[in-house]
Amino acid sequence: MFTPMVSIIIPVLNEAETLPTLLEHLTTNASKANIAEIILVDGGSTDGTKQLANDFAASSLWPIVLISSKKGRAKQMNAGAAFASGSVFYFLHADSLPPKNFDNLILSEVKKGNPAGCFKMKFDSNHWWLRLASWLTKFNWRACRGGDQSQFITKKLFNEIGGYDESYIIYEDNILINELYARKKFVVIQEWLGTSARLYRERGIWTLQYHFCAIYVKKWFGADADTLHQYYLRHIKLKRTHELTTVAKAPEIVGDK
Repeated sequence: MFTPMVSIIIPVLNEAETLPTLLEHLTTNASKANIAEIILVDGGSTDGTKQLANDFAASSLWPIVLISSKKGRAKQMNAGAAFASGSVFYFLHADSLPPKNFDNLILSEVKKGNPAGCFKMKFDSNHWWLRLASWLTKFNWRACRGGDQSQFITKKLFNEIGGYDESYIIYEDNILINELYARKKFVVIQEWLGTSARLYRERGIWTLQYHFCAIYVKKWFGADADTLHQYYLRHIKLKRTHELTTVAKAPEIVGDK
């Protein structure tokens, strides 16, 4: 009798800070018998991510592998899918922690005939807007979906769709989700996945939300992948990099204590 197994696929790029917590969480909240492998797909980390991954794998009884690919989440996730041996793929961001027994929850849905879906999601923030946004993810509405909620999908369906569209440097999760909703093949598992609000804290909740909404609207009106990427670079990525660099280089102010 065929027994489905889950391949967990995690794109990483300079995630040394989050990776140990994530790997410990995955290996203590799932059954090893259900997991084909945990695949970390590195896009060129320079902060020790690869060494941490190799060290954890060497000391663990779990099948943890590190592979490399070109940078870009779509490219990295497709590379992980090409390597994966499981019949179910589970794509997960490095700063998201799925619920206890997530593997059984996913396989239960697949056995019911639901080939794709996600968990409802909760930010690690008490800000009222992020609490509201978290609460809304329990509904199976297209507008409430995003990659931070993780994504399970059968290998068969993933290959039928053609995987993630690598022309999208951002918004790649949503392109796949759009296709799944168009096929009416999406379920929301009613258990909480926790995810980091670190980007909201760095950029400001209202500023970041505005730019995310702008990207969504631009795509709605037909913007192509490059237009979305250029907007992201101008308003989120480059400003974030500049602000973090400025903080790192700021001189110490010495005064009365």
